[in-house]
Amino acid sequence: MHRTSITKEAVRAVDYTQLKVTSSAFENEKMIPIRYTCDGQNINPPLDIEHIPELSKSLVLIVEDPDAPVRAWVHWIVWNIPVTHHLKENNVHGIEGFNDFLQNHYGGPCPPHGTHRYIFKVYALDSLLNLKTGAKRNELEKTMSEHIIGFGELIGLYKRK
Repeated sequence: MHRTSITKEAVRAVDYTQLKVTSSAFENEKMIPIRYTCDGQNINPPLDIEHIPELSKSLVLIVEDPDAPVRAWVHWIVWNIPVTHHLKENNVHGIEGFNDFLQNHYGGPCPPHGTHRYIFKVYALDSLLNLKTGAKRNELEKTMSEHIIGFGELIGLYKRK
């Protein structure tokens, strides 16, 4: 007889609240205004977050381009964001990590060719994270994996002129 065990991680992966992530700057799967890209002011867009679980202690934001030529390109990571329903434009709300531009701040959409998707992933956590400024995505994801209680995303598109 073959027995299958369900790991704690597998159960945790589906045991979270679906967050609703929107922006007043662009709609899901629509073009991101130039203001928020390398061709504009290169500032982060505003985000609104709904359905945050009551037990949330912090938020995490990961912005990535899954259409980058080699692998998903990390544009921004921020953790220990105080629980809020609105992340303001051009504002750092928590501790920033190291992105794939080798910087500790927002790097806006800047695709080398074609239209790329930019995914703004928001996680609600049941704790604060003990990570230093400049941590990388893999370290962030490993540290937060046991604390995710909510997740949602917003997808924006961008193509350079």
